Amino acid sequence: MDQEEWKVPAKYEKMTNPEEASKENISLGKNLYSKHCKSCHGKEGYGDGPKADEVDGALGDFSSEEFQAQSDGAIFYKSYIGRLDMPNFEKKMTEEDMWLTVHYMRTMAE
Repeated sequence: MDQEEWKVPAKYEKMTNPEEASKENISLGKNLYSKHCKSCHGKEGYGDGPKADEVDGALGDFSSEEFQAQSDGAIFYKSYIGRLDMPNFEKKMTEEDMWLTVHYMRTMAE
């Protein structure tokens, strides 16, 4: 990572996704991802969305082992709370919606 390491508070590291990883929930997560994440992170999560060039930091690759090795709570924290160029989504979507999005991001593994 070309930025300083993103520290996730222990409280979030240990969180597990409270939402069921059902087909329906993953589909809902995909719709949320398309609405809120795809413009920067790209359709496949490679960090190659149409707005990616406007972002200073690394956008990550959601299909990578490194990304997928993170806990659900870490992905939730980074996606929901944000930092630097990664916006905060607390006013844009519910926690439940973000957890559904995390389920969808899990389907992007290589």
